[in-house]
Amino acid sequence: MSATWFPGITPSREVPAEIDTSVAHPARVYDYILGGKNNFAADQAAARAALTANPTLATAMRENRAVMRRMTAYLAGEAGIRQFLDIGTGLPTSPNLHEVAQERASSARVVYVDNDPIVLAHARALLASSADGSCAYVEADLRTPDVILAHPLLQATLDLAKPVALVLVGILHFIPDSDQPHDVVARLIAALAPGSYLAIQHPTADFYPPGAGTASAYQRAGMAFQYRTREEFAQFFPGLELVPPGIVPMAEWRAESEPAPRPAPVEASAYAAVARKN
Repeated sequence: MSATWFPGITPSREVPAEIDTSVAHPARVYDYILGGKNNFAADQAAARAALTANPTLATAMRENRAVMRRMTAYLAGEAGIRQFLDIGTGLPTSPNLHEVAQERASSARVVYVDNDPIVLAHARALLASSADGSCAYVEADLRTPDVILAHPLLQATLDLAKPVALVLVGILHFIPDSDQPHDVVARLIAALAPGSYLAIQHPTADFYPPGAGTASAYQRAGMAFQYRTREEFAQFFPGLELVPPGIVPMAEWRAESEPAPRPAPVEASAYAAVARKN
């Protein structure tokens, strides 16, 4: 597929047949809520319903991107990681993961993975690596970890015998328990070398009143969506060493340099944590 087909695409333009624009996709729903133009009527309807159910959703999505940047800065800086596997990439929103990583280490190598062809086409066209580093773009689904790990582009870009940071931000809540997300994450971590890291952000209903949140709105739009409690979130990290401050609301994770006051947990209801594989 040509990477030049998609940049600047709008809902009024023709799109390739393999993209079903009648079904909402999480990356394009996020794009609409954050003011982007790469979304379609189904995405817009799902986004409006989600915003009605949770008027602070845009705040949560901005914090989602902010915590990804802070996690990446920690991993590429203090933790010394030079390889990143970002699954559930989403549409490009600068600064992107590789920009943050390569600002701290120009030789950082990044593999972006997403299951939406629009996302990957934009990534290929817009996300240029530094001269010293590398970026690759894999079209695959998180639920197929063996496909991701065996992909030729991943194999050519990352050395799995050396530490890798696995970044799962804004993705695991779209994987229901029936698809065994904890087992999927465990399979990915098992393939990574000691010294690797796992960074996760995950929405929760722990801070909402009973019945509040966006899960029902997403589900009515045909998207799987599942909040998880703090205990369920912690189950993604068995045997790993949590990095301080451990499991905290995402707006609080190493946010000392962010503008104050920080959003309350009810305004950005998600957990975040980074952990090391020893």
